[in-house]
Amino acid sequence: MAVLPPVRVAAAAAFGRCSSPATAPAGCCRGCPRGGRAVASGTRRGSLACCAASGGGGGGGRPAIAVAGDPPTFVSAPGRRIVAVGDLHGDLYQTRAALMMAGVLSSESDGHVWTGGQTVLVQVGDILDRGEDEIAILSLLSSLNMQAKSQGGAVFQVNGNHETMNVEGDFRYVDPGAFDECIRFVEYLDECGGNWDAAFLNWVNVCERWKEEYPTSPNGDWRPWNFVKKQKGIAARASLFKQGGPLACELARHPVVLSVNDWIFCHGGLLPHHVEYGIERMNREVSVWMKRSSVDSDDELDIPFIATRGYDSVVWSRLYSQGPTEMTRHSWKLSSVVAERTLKSVGAKGMVVGHTPQTRGVNCKCDGKVWCVDVGMSYGVLYSRPEVLEIVNDRPRVLKNRRDSYDEMEVLDYL
Repeated sequence: MAVLPPVRVAAAAAFGRCSSPATAPAGCCRGCPRGGRAVASGTRRGSLACCAASGGGGGGGRPAIAVAGDPPTFVSAPGRRIVAVGDLHGDLYQTRAALMMAGVLSSESDGHVWTGGQTVLVQVGDILDRGEDEIAILSLLSSLNMQAKSQGGAVFQVNGNHETMNVEGDFRYVDPGAFDECIRFVEYLDECGGNWDAAFLNWVNVCERWKEEYPTSPNGDWRPWNFVKKQKGIAARASLFKQGGPLACELARHPVVLSVNDWIFCHGGLLPHHVEYGIERMNREVSVWMKRSSVDSDDELDIPFIATRGYDSVVWSRLYSQGPTEMTRHSWKLSSVVAERTLKSVGAKGMVVGHTPQTRGVNCKCDGKVWCVDVGMSYGVLYSRPEVLEIVNDRPRVLKNRRDSYDEMEVLDYL
């Protein structure tokens, strides 16, 4: 295959106003036969409106999944199995392994087929940074969501701190290979004639071929003095992730807090002052901030601080996810009290969070009220064995390879 001309950033910049079908409001399903958008009645739970046909009644005699909020905030999924997956950090290989373990992705190597039926899959954030296949993972989850809806299931994503950091232009934790992926993807988008849906949804199926034909550059190419290489990668990434950029608008389709049936899903942790501020309000403000072009506002205060900044924000809090060696007895008791108070205020039975790698795998804290599902599976973190959380009839269960086990010395090798 002939070498393509240098990256054309303008091809991505042309989509900076969220004008394509792929960046329609998060409450509206792509290809929805009714063109319908989920609406809320204004109450906390509200009356849920079905966003898509989802295979009629959802199949198996179950009612269709109903979504309220824009982006989705409250989800009613009667009788569904729920699977929660933790931080993925750009590792497509480990992502596939986790999804296959969860029973929602075909094991066939030449396709990405949803096998979860009516399962509801929730990924709790931090798809970006530390790995080189970020866009491919976003593409995979979007493709699986479209397939799942046709079977009465669904795939939801929750934005984490690394998603908000990239929209802010904070690229400190970007893997060199991820800059290369941005360059290749913008070139592929140009090859697709600027058709965002075609390029984005198919990227996971073609990224490996592009990687083989345009290999990732050696890390030496990213040394500070290699300005040409660095600026090409940064320009490509900035065009995609800047406020109002096409991937920022994709992220804007997803919430920072999601309620599915009686469970809360977020990246860092939901706290009482977040509930008082308003979950749907936080989701909406973060989404608007991501979709708003930087030329629309120069005001730094437009960043939704309560959700995206500070140690006690939704995407940064570690109150519930710290290990026992990092917490005093007092802080351990406090976290349990706060978790109970928060869950009671939203009428939920449990919370699922990511953000803090758990060296002993998926586990529960705060007297069983909070489940921590970030196991550091990415090669850019701990490269640990994938584990996921399954919730059936409000009963959580950890899914993992039965042969997998850790000892303390093995964990030390990763740190």
